[in-house]
Amino acid sequence: MKRDEDTDVVETDSESGLVADWAELTYECLINILSRLTFEHRWRGPMLVCTGWHIACKDPSLNTLFDLDTQFDSVIESPRWWTPDFERKIDSMLLSVITFSDGSLTEIRTQHCSDLSVTFAAERCSNLQVLSIKSCRNVTDASMAQIAYKCAKLKELDISYCFEISNESLVMIGRNCPNLRVLKRNQMNWLDASEHVGIVPDDYLNTCPQDGDGEAGAIGKYMPNLVHLELRFSKMSAKGLVSICEGCLNLEYLNLSGCANLTSRDIVKATLGLKNLKEIKKPNFYIPRSVFHTERYGHWRLYDERFQTDIFRI
Repeated sequence: MKRDEDTDVVETDSESGLVADWAELTYECLINILSRLTFEHRWRGPMLVCTGWHIACKDPSLNTLFDLDTQFDSVIESPRWWTPDFERKIDSMLLSVITFSDGSLTEIRTQHCSDLSVTFAAERCSNLQVLSIKSCRNVTDASMAQIAYKCAKLKELDISYCFEISNESLVMIGRNCPNLRVLKRNQMNWLDASEHVGIVPDDYLNTCPQDGDGEAGAIGKYMPNLVHLELRFSKMSAKGLVSICEGCLNLEYLNLSGCANLTSRDIVKATLGLKNLKEIKKPNFYIPRSVFHTERYGHWRLYDERFQTDIFRI
């Protein structure tokens, strides 16, 4: 394929000798073709071909979705993702798509952005239905307040590993977004942080939220319409779980993996009233009551590894 300095794109079929002039495609045809590509493919290919294609890629109809999650999930987490420079790049991409969308953006799925782009999304995307912003060390209650007040159509929220977001944001979202059905508020593995060491900055790891019951209380009181809830490695107690189960009676899916402060009895008792519950993920390890008294019982992790059987699963 070859192109001129403006918009002419010509492709020659060597077998038939036919010449296809892509520049003669109508704008509608080009949009139809580009709509069949993924977000990643448009940004890495057509957007760089020529001026005409670059303009077409900015059409609002092609920018209703911003999804980088698949890119993060396909490779091993890198320490550079947590740097200010990388955050600026993610913000820049998201700001561009928000501008291109002209208010039509309905889904944002990314990681490592900041208050800058989240606030801009709140201001320009009143039709936003999905906001998934995992591992964002500089997304705070300030931008979440804007989301709560200006994005009332929100149906799904993923703020996993965002430690600068407090239960105050959960209250604001719950009060102002009645259509919220999915909440993912997973924490990092604080029981064994070795998987994060050398990747996630130490100062960030040390700020992991401690008020599990406070967050659970906010969820139970202000998010009654949830059907899907993920709270992996939450530090809530049985009291917090009861608050959720009494307030969110429509729950169909509940993920409590890694919630070390909950026992099997706590979970069974609290979830008895959830008549629609179809699937529950329980903590998949046994942690004796002595877990926080290692001087008496020795290293609990060694205990766990030696007795890892279904009998001990919570």
